[in-house]
Amino acid sequence: MLKRNIQKLCLICLIATASVCQAGNQKEEPLSNSVKTMMQKSISDLASPKLMFASETEGRAWLDDMSRRLERRLPDPVYREDFLKSVHYEATRAGLDPQLVLGLIQVESGFKKYAVSNVGARGYMQVMPFWVTSIGNPEHNLFHLRLNLRYGCTILRHYLDMEHGDLYRALGRYNGSLGQPQYPNLVVGAWRKNWEYHGNIS
Repeated sequence: MLKRNIQKLCLICLIATASVCQAGNQKEEPLSNSVKTMMQKSISDLASPKLMFASETEGRAWLDDMSRRLERRLPDPVYREDFLKSVHYEATRAGLDPQLVLGLIQVESGFKKYAVSNVGARGYMQVMPFWVTSIGNPEHNLFHLRLNLRYGCTILRHYLDMEHGDLYRALGRYNGSLGQPQYPNLVVGAWRKNWEYHGNIS
């Protein structure tokens, strides 16, 4: 009986460990001047977030659907709506699927704003601090909701461009595990299972 309980406890610990953030360990690599300038411009443009839909009705339908799915993880309705609007805006302006970004956030931080990985990646999208020096400015706080999303989406867009649109390789770069299938499979799995949306997104 005791042995069975110990085995049960070990299994619970293993599951708990597996659900801890798969924190991004992006590798610091030299950027060409043109790429650096483009990324700096993207980071510095902090316009107010807005939903990018063909109509207000479509935007509201997306927001209500995603809000229901996210309620357990982010219980405050006002913050949850601001979070979703920010995710949608930052993902769309970077040319990313907002639902993919939600899947990445789920895997990276478990929707924990102040998550810090053992390699120092921070916030919802687990951005490495070297990016602040590389493309931002010293005053940037990677725990700030919109800044974290802005950095994360800009970085993922950069990796997608590097990999000529190959999502799996771009996700591998984002996590610092290029060539290994586990992380891209986790993100795509979370996206498809929990965040896929079949509404009419512009």
